[in-house]
Amino acid sequence: MLADTLGRPLRFIVTAGQVGDITQAPALLDGQSGDAVLADKAYDSHALRETIADMGAVAVIPSNRSRKVIIPHDELVYKHRNRIERCFNRMKHFRRFATRYDRRTIHFQGFLYLVAAMSWLQ
Repeated sequence: MLADTLGRPLRFIVTAGQVGDITQAPALLDGQSGDAVLADKAYDSHALRETIADMGAVAVIPSNRSRKVIIPHDELVYKHRNRIERCFNRMKHFRRFATRYDRRTIHFQGFLYLVAAMSWLQ
């Protein structure tokens, strides 16, 4: 999921449970603009950092523990990453979202868009 600076959802890509989130990051960022992209350690890769640099933004991503050369990040800006976590937590108030009752992806995605639209009204 991609969220704006206020923690409101912008884009979604539903994947299988075993698929890593970083595989969908370039597709989520395609056509977006901004000053910075905040993400957690799971998104630390050279390819994603290049994608973010190509869009003219700064990658605020802490280095993964396995990285040999640590890439510094702005800790004050990184503190705002909790807004995406708050966005997920607001969406989890809907039991249908939190437990994923819908077996078909198209039904789950439809409910996801409804919850996202409702979060923009708050």
